[in-house]
Amino acid sequence: MSEFLQQLLNGLSLGAIYALIALGYTMVYGVLRFINFAHADVFMVGSFIGYYAGKLVPEGTLWGGFSVLLAAMLGCALLGMSIERLAYRPLRGSPTLNVLITAIGVSLLLEYSGQVFFGAAPRTFPPIFPSQNFQFGSLTLSSNQIAVIVVAALLMLALQFIVHRTKIGTAMRAVSLNPRAAQLVGINNDVVISFTFGLGSALAGAGGILYAMNYPSIDPLMGVMPGLKAFVAAILGGIGNIRGAALGGLLLGTVETFVSGSQWSTYKDAIAFGILIIILLFRPAGLLGKFTVEKV
Repeated sequence: MSEFLQQLLNGLSLGAIYALIALGYTMVYGVLRFINFAHADVFMVGSFIGYYAGKLVPEGTLWGGFSVLLAAMLGCALLGMSIERLAYRPLRGSPTLNVLITAIGVSLLLEYSGQVFFGAAPRTFPPIFPSQNFQFGSLTLSSNQIAVIVVAALLMLALQFIVHRTKIGTAMRAVSLNPRAAQLVGINNDVVISFTFGLGSALAGAGGILYAMNYPSIDPLMGVMPGLKAFVAAILGGIGNIRGAALGGLLLGTVETFVSGSQWSTYKDAIAFGILIIILLFRPAGLLGKFTVEKV
């Protein structure tokens, strides 16, 4: 029983990180109806912002850790808005394939620019938060795991508040429902879309810090696999559905952790993509998504 609880705790910690990244995918898709494949590399940039910011604050302090977290979120928000303004906005109204190819190009640009500016060698992420292990019988709980779960939960609640209780959130839902009608009632679609990219990228930056805290080796290609799995999580929960993205991330992280602790540990990545295939075959809208008829 204790082993089950330990794996469940580890899975929720990993799943919370996947959920934060998946939220960025699902928010952009909900507003613009395309997948921002550069999002995973914004996650990587967040880790490196945290790496350099962590050298400027005292290690192992709460205020230092939260300062690094806020710096990464702000830096990634600015990066996300810049990507939208320079790469995606000129293509608005173009065929989806053009935007998709551009997203892949931006992703590769960030990855290999990261190798130029940060270096290709892995780096050790500094301990920005106080680190301590707590023992409850045979169950081991680390302060980093607590920080990941608490911070991720607070950010998800803040996102729910922004989307459902603020004017900009109402505008985001209006643009998602009907961009042309939203524009007719006075909503500035450019501002809303830019804000959506900034908000999603800020969550990716937070995910990058939380991931690096638990897996403290970072490199410019570190976002590839977590980004793909977060994409699977977004599909699993229902792409375009915020609660679905959070649920998908938690489920995928939990399943992956249990598989990692079994005799099939070498297949943990294959199982994640196997889940994607099964979902696309039997429930393409995802667990919480709604089936819609698309006009051609």
